[in-house]
Amino acid sequence: MSSPISFDDFLKVDIRVGTITEAVPFPEARKPAYKLKIDFGEAIGVKKSSAQITVHYTPENLVGCQILAVVNFPPRQIGPFMSEVLTLGASDENGDIVLFAVERPVPNGSRMH
Repeated sequence: MSSPISFDDFLKVDIRVGTITEAVPFPEARKPAYKLKIDFGEAIGVKKSSAQITVHYTPENLVGCQILAVVNFPPRQIGPFMSEVLTLGASDENGDIVLFAVERPVPNGSRMH
C-alpha cells in the first residue's frame, strides 16, 4: 500500500485528455516504444511523449485515440527524444501497458476530475 496523500496533493497533478495525432516507432529506445504527438487543445497545445505500448497497439490504431496524460511534469530526456508529458496506462497480467482512454469523446485538454 502506498503512503496517503492529501486531496490538495492530488490536485497538483494535472491529468488531461488528449488525442494522439501521430505515432511512430522509436527504435533508439532501450525497450520497444513509440514516439507520440498528442493534441491537448488550444490552451496546452500539441505535446510529445514516449510510450512503451508496442504489444497492444500499432501506430495506425493509436492515431485518433483519446488518452490521459500528466501534463505538468517537467520534460524528460529519453535517449535522443524529449518527452513532454507522461502518458498514463496500467500493466496487464503480462506486464504490458494498456493505455487509459476515455469512454466517449470529450474536448481535448479536459481535466480529469
